[in-house]
Amino acid sequence: MNKMIKSNVRALVGNTPIVKLEKITTEDMAAVYVKLEGFNVTGSVKVRPALGMIEGAEKRGDLKPGMVIVEPTSGNTGIALAYIGKMKGYDVKIVMPDTMSVERRNIIKAYGAELILTDGTKGMSGAIQEATLMAEDANVYMPQQFNNGDNSAIHYETTGVEIIRDFDALDAFVATVGTGGTITGVGKRLKEHYASLEVFAVEPVESSVLSGDKPGPHKIQGIGAGFVPDVLEINVYNEVLKVSSEDAFKMTKRLMEEEGLFLGISSGAAVVAALEIALRLGKGKKVLTLSPDGGEKYISNNVF
Repeated sequence: MNKMIKSNVRALVGNTPIVKLEKITTEDMAAVYVKLEGFNVTGSVKVRPALGMIEGAEKRGDLKPGMVIVEPTSGNTGIALAYIGKMKGYDVKIVMPDTMSVERRNIIKAYGAELILTDGTKGMSGAIQEATLMAEDANVYMPQQFNNGDNSAIHYETTGVEIIRDFDALDAFVATVGTGGTITGVGKRLKEHYASLEVFAVEPVESSVLSGDKPGPHKIQGIGAGFVPDVLEINVYNEVLKVSSEDAFKMTKRLMEEEGLFLGISSGAAVVAALEIALRLGKGKKVLTLSPDGGEKYISNNVF
């Protein structure tokens, strides 16, 4: 029997479950599976790169006891860093656009981090600018999730390996793009293992910069930063799929009502895109997407 007793909270990162969608797919589609990253401690995929970046910085000597961690984030990375700071004894300051949900803000503060809100109309670029100014202090360490190679490396080393363990065959991997760490790390690992696998990137249609369009405001929190992150390796994915905020919201609600899955808005966007690919590939194929987090942080957004 697989025992579920964990010796410490570090063991609560990774090895997340995968579920097959049953109600919102049709017989002529490929099977669609969702890896539920909301089962991680802190409730999102972001605890993986957060832990990878902090432990990497400690090993290199970039982060020392007594230093302050500062990071611009749309929320989930901030929650994860606040948690890790609490566990490891670092003070943490999180810089976040004021358009992010109230739940995100409250969880960050509950973990003891200081929260600095920036003008939401400036998106993540505004938060990055503010955090960069704060990081001029020699006692501050900024992980820089959009530029940090440890971000994608942890997904190559853990998330991708878990997927390979669970699937003998896989035809497509679909992932939303925030920092680009997940799709880069997982995509590289999966393409090494599955010879014919295709990788699909998902971005908001309202801010489809990966497709060469201009950035713009959208409501899919956690993805579509408005610029192409340095972490993102564009040669990893085969195609970019655009999903509207409206469609993401509708699918998030459908997942709750029809599949019983209480997921975040970016998960809705991921599933919209995964269904598109499943219809394209057809019966007998397998499509996997990744749900970055659960729906608990989006109740105030009136998704449900």
